[in-house]
Amino acid sequence: MHSSSLLLLSLIQGHALAHTFIWGVFVNGVDQGLFKGIRTPAYNNGPNSGGYSNSPVKNLTSIDMRCNVLGDIQAPDTIKVVPGDVLTFDWHHDYRNDSDEVIASSHHGPSLVYISPDPPTEDSFVKIWHEGLYEEQPAPLEPGKWSTTSNLAKNGGHMNVRIPAGLKAGHYLIRAEMIGLHEGEVSYLKNPIRGAQFYPNCVQIEVTGDGDVSLPEGVSFPGAYDYDTPGVVYDIYCSTDKKRAATATVPCTTTYPIPGPTVWSGAWAETTSVPLGEVSAPTKATPWSTWIKSSVVTSATFTDRKSVTVVGTSTYAAHWSEAYQTPAAASGRWS
Repeated sequence: MHSSSLLLLSLIQGHALAHTFIWGVFVNGVDQGLFKGIRTPAYNNGPNSGGYSNSPVKNLTSIDMRCNVLGDIQAPDTIKVVPGDVLTFDWHHDYRNDSDEVIASSHHGPSLVYISPDPPTEDSFVKIWHEGLYEEQPAPLEPGKWSTTSNLAKNGGHMNVRIPAGLKAGHYLIRAEMIGLHEGEVSYLKNPIRGAQFYPNCVQIEVTGDGDVSLPEGVSFPGAYDYDTPGVVYDIYCSTDKKRAATATVPCTTTYPIPGPTVWSGAWAETTSVPLGEVSAPTKATPWSTWIKSSVVTSATFTDRKSVTVVGTSTYAAHWSEAYQTPAAASGRWS
């Protein structure tokens, strides 16, 4: 990759006013730093409207379903863990603090976590946690209580998962995901303006120790979900509103089938939260903007919406390594 492309891709590791993704990771309650180990996606916040943004991903056949836009670009660092460690993913929208809304209040849906060897291969993502609709709401036009909005958003964006017991040492990708179903009553394939909205994000970890447990066969991204997968097309309102139910595009139901495979039997049966320490890095990232249109990545910085400086452009096509590559040393660009 040309040095200009590397420069461009390093500059997109900031954030401003984007849809939700992971800003930080706590290990057993200790913050690892702003964006450390996280493959932060691009965000279309620039003067060039259109193209792709960091989220949502709606095309289920796109490589962006794996780790979001530019998800094949490694973060410059990896988080070291041991089996049994509790990871807390700190999801946010604008700022890494309690004033942030985490995800729009309308974006009801499930949350899921997968783990895969790094780099991922065919059928390598294994589900280790999920949560969906956990309380029905009898009032008309109320969606009930969902993981994304009633749990994560109301608990500071904190998503907890434990490293499986006895997991073999090695490099892994954690694929964490939220799904917004507020427009999910019809598939994206039938109506690209609507459809379920997927917010995947990947975190690089290195498991250490002398564990001997290997991951079983999992699923692929893209490939794990299809437009007829239960839970992908789902009307979150129609089960409580008779008029809407009469015209629903899918049968109304008060239960929700979480997409993807069942949770691996080797995952922890329960993932409890742990007390979190102080955030050890800035809570607001340098404003930036990156958009992709016709395979051209454009990156810009700005001081306000009227003062935008285009940093550069490059041609981009996703390329996933077939062998683990040690990330370059962190450059301190998060300050």
